[in-house]
Amino acid sequence: MKLVVLGATGGTGLEIVRQATERGHSVTALVRSPDRLTPFLDRITVKQGDLLNTADLKQVIQGHDAVLSAFGPRVPISKADANLLQRFALALTSAMRRAGVKRVVVESVSLLFKNSIMPPAYFLGRLFFPGTVADASAMERIFGESELDWTMVRPPQLTDKPYTGKYRVQEGRLPLFGFKISRADVADFMIKAVENPSTAHKVVGVLQLIGSGYLLSRMSSTAEGVIYSRGCPVPSFAWAGIFCG
Repeated sequence: MKLVVLGATGGTGLEIVRQATERGHSVTALVRSPDRLTPFLDRITVKQGDLLNTADLKQVIQGHDAVLSAFGPRVPISKADANLLQRFALALTSAMRRAGVKRVVVESVSLLFKNSIMPPAYFLGRLFFPGTVADASAMERIFGESELDWTMVRPPQLTDKPYTGKYRVQEGRLPLFGFKISRADVADFMIKAVENPSTAHKVVGVLQLIGSGYLLSRMSSTAEGVIYSRGCPVPSFAWAGIFCG
C-alpha cells in the first residue's frame, strides 16, 4: 500500500515507518523537520510541511491509499497546544476529502473509554488530564462525523520497550488490566488495521500481554468477546478484531 505517516518523528510514528517499510509498504512522511528520519531516507519519501495546514496535507496525501496518524502534542502540553488534536482533525479530514482518500487509522488515548473499570480510564482522565480528554474527544468526534473510513486506536500508557507481538485488542473498550503497551506493538496493530478493511469505523483498545496475560485472555474471552491468537492477523473484526505479531 501507499501510506502517508503523520507524526512520523514521534515514538509510535518512527515505529510505524520502520515496520511499514519492512512489510513492503511505500511510505511518505509529512514532517516539520526530517532529522529523526535520517536512518530511513533511502527507503521512504519525506515531505516538509505543516500538519495543521490543509493544503500541505492534501498535496502529500493525494495519490496514496491510506493515512496512518501518530500525531499528538508534546508532553507536558502547552497552552498553545490545548486544542491541537481538534485543529489537526479538522485539517486532516478536509485534506483527505479534497484528495479523494478515505482510509485513515488514528492513534488516540484510552482515557476516552467511559466503560473501562480496571483501570477506570475515563475517571482518571477527567480527574488528572481533563484537557487531553476534551481535545482527544473533539478529534474523534470530527473523524466520526466525516465520511472517512476511520479506525481509532486507543492505547493506555505507552512505553519504549521492544516489539513483542503479544497484545490484546478489543472493540469498544479497553481490555481488562490495560495499563501499558509498547509503541512498537501499537504501530504493529495500526499497520495491520490499515491493511484490514473490516476495522473501519471501529474504536479499539489495545494492551500488552505480560506475565499471566495469556491465561487471563483465555479466561475472559467468552465474557468479553476477546480472542487471543498467536496467528497473525485474524482476518475479521467479528469478535473484536484481534491481531498478533
